[in-house]
Amino acid sequence: MTDRSMQEPTLLLLTALADAPRHGYALIQEVAVISGGRVKLRTGTLYGALDRLLGQGLVRVESEEVVDGRARRTYALTDTGREVLTAEAERLRAVAAEAERRLAAATRAPKLRTGFAS
Repeated sequence: MTDRSMQEPTLLLLTALADAPRHGYALIQEVAVISGGRVKLRTGTLYGALDRLLGQGLVRVESEEVVDGRARRTYALTDTGREVLTAEAERLRAVAAEAERRLAAATRAPKLRTGFAS
């Protein structure tokens, strides 16, 4: 991974796999739960992202089985995926803490006059 921030669908997928391996449909459902229903992954988006994450070594195929005549893959985080997710969670926590600190400071600070009419 690079030093830039993680895209939200990637963050949500890795988070959905943090506590247990899941298959595709379960990942779609879990991402919706984690995001409070705000993010609804489409099947094509999901599998494109999973292929990318597999290529980056962040997830692995835990198992494959045939259910109702269709192949079902279950995905799990790799150790590298867990490290990357941990680092991203720490980065987000630090940014949120700084935002909260600045917001709190702004409510305590006297209002500055800019000289412009409002």
